[in-house]
Amino acid sequence: MLSRRQFLKGVALTGVGSMSFGGYALAEPFRVGVTRYSVSPPDWLPGLELRIAVLTDLHICEPWLGLDRLRRIVARTNALGADVILMLGDYVRGGRIGNWSREVKHEEWAAVLGGLKAPLGVHAILGNHDWWEDIDVQRRHSGPVKSQVALEAAGIPVYENDAFRFEKDGLPFWIAGIGDQWAFWLPRSARKGKRREESYEGVDDLAGTLEKITDDAPVILMVHEPDIFPEVPSRVALTLAGHTHGGQVTIAGYAPTIPSKYGQRYRYGHIVEEGRNMIVSAGIGCSSLPIRFGAPPEIVLITAASGQDVA
Repeated sequence: MLSRRQFLKGVALTGVGSMSFGGYALAEPFRVGVTRYSVSPPDWLPGLELRIAVLTDLHICEPWLGLDRLRRIVARTNALGADVILMLGDYVRGGRIGNWSREVKHEEWAAVLGGLKAPLGVHAILGNHDWWEDIDVQRRHSGPVKSQVALEAAGIPVYENDAFRFEKDGLPFWIAGIGDQWAFWLPRSARKGKRREESYEGVDDLAGTLEKITDDAPVILMVHEPDIFPEVPSRVALTLAGHTHGGQVTIAGYAPTIPSKYGQRYRYGHIVEEGRNMIVSAGIGCSSLPIRFGAPPEIVLITAASGQDVA
């Protein structure tokens, strides 16, 4: 089976001979839209209407997503008027895209993200590439990683298996965030015979995170990889994920390669299973190669309200 990297490389080479495909695939990464969802999770508090802006998988680097473009994304996100802004990880460039790009200093991109503003704050988790980029972190098998240090220095809290209670118009809700599920590469000997998606050790603690929630107010859970969703209890009103890039390259809604052990199941969009809600964003940046096709970059804006409020 082709890896994501092998497939994207093949698409890029094929695109050289196809102006219609190749030209669009190279241009699409620079087009950022706003995707809107309205959700009514079970047991959501009547009267609580929450507007949530989501940014994920920025993969900041020059020339694909440098500081000037990042400033425009920040301004556009602020203009949406969300109550809260959530960021779901992978701030740094990823994979083979490093061969096509120049790194942006962590303190520089974090300072730009520090310009994000919302009444109930900006909150973040980390992604796998934020862990993988730091060889010293991988060797000592512990953080903190550079992305976390930079974000916190810019005034943005990073949730590592933590949860905090907020209120809007006197009505409570929780924001929780778990550690990354793919934080550490397993030793080469331990990876033998395993699928790529099983070759990592995480720092996630879902049960420990949810134990910190002390009442029955709605819970919004930030995760990077969506594969944990089958383990998320119905106690969580809404799970938000990134990581898949919506496939990054999709044809008629199908992505030949997805970094998930569930294949297409959690590729993209609003997913409902047994009454539980998850939204998976296609994110904004690229990994492996700087191309997108059929999975355009997006800022996500979610309006969460009870069914009776929508009615």
